[in-house]
Amino acid sequence: MSKKSILQALILSALLACVAPQPAFAEIYWFTDSEGVMHFSNVPTDKRYIPFAGPNRAVDDKTGAGRSARRAGSPAKARYEAAIKAIADAYALESALIHAIVSTESAYDALAVSKKGAAGLMQLMPETAQRYGVTDRLDPVQNLHGGARYLRDLLRMFNGNLSLALAGYNAGENSVVRHGYQIPPYAETRTYVPKVLELYHQYRKSTRIAQTKRES
Repeated sequence: MSKKSILQALILSALLACVAPQPAFAEIYWFTDSEGVMHFSNVPTDKRYIPFAGPNRAVDDKTGAGRSARRAGSPAKARYEAAIKAIADAYALESALIHAIVSTESAYDALAVSKKGAAGLMQLMPETAQRYGVTDRLDPVQNLHGGARYLRDLLRMFNGNLSLALAGYNAGENSVVRHGYQIPPYAETRTYVPKVLELYHQYRKSTRIAQTKRES
């Protein structure tokens, strides 16, 4: 993962910390430029700016995951902790990133199926599952392997640009390419990316705190 992507996640978290308590949160706008740099402003002078979706907004209604992800308690997350850690290590990914995607996509419901046909923990579409050899999308381990491999390939395709990789995961890599290697202008995708980044940073922070406690 590139230093720029990590820096963007940190900047996003700082923005959330500054504006989350304010009732005028919806007046913050953002966009990602052609270099993959994220821009934020309360004065949308560029036509690419869109309203920034804050931490209390649902990602979408495909399984209710946007709403239920916030209610997914530690038991649901803990159930797949070991599997996600092992699979993340196998594909040189951060487990916090996989947790962020699973939380957003399915709220750790291995049997979740969307209206569009995506299924399982990482909400794999049939074509994606077939591409990565997943024969049972509702099998948690198979689903995690397929989703992690897809995410790894997206990060490689977009040179470590996490925002574009997440946009590709949500809308498809071809959609990102068609829109000039920028986040596609779809409301769901432009809500999805910052939501996952927010959770990713939260999980990374929790992981560091847990490691510090174990070492002390």
